Amino acid sequence: MNKVSTYFRESYRELLEKVTWPSWSQLQQSTVIVLVATILITVLVWLMDLASSQLLKLVYSFFK
Repeated sequence: MNKVSTYFRESYRELLEKVTWPSWSQLQQSTVIVLVATILITVLVWLMDLASSQLLKLVYSFFK
């Protein structure tokens, strides 16, 4: 049990003394970057899905 309490005590001390937390403006900038990247990747995947769907419809139309 002593090892567990030591682990939690050292983890807490590390979070307070050794971790550098971002400022509010850095956090906002990072959030905007993640949101823009997520939207771009979503649009890219949607376009690839749309293109592959149309291509498969074209291929299937040859066998009707």
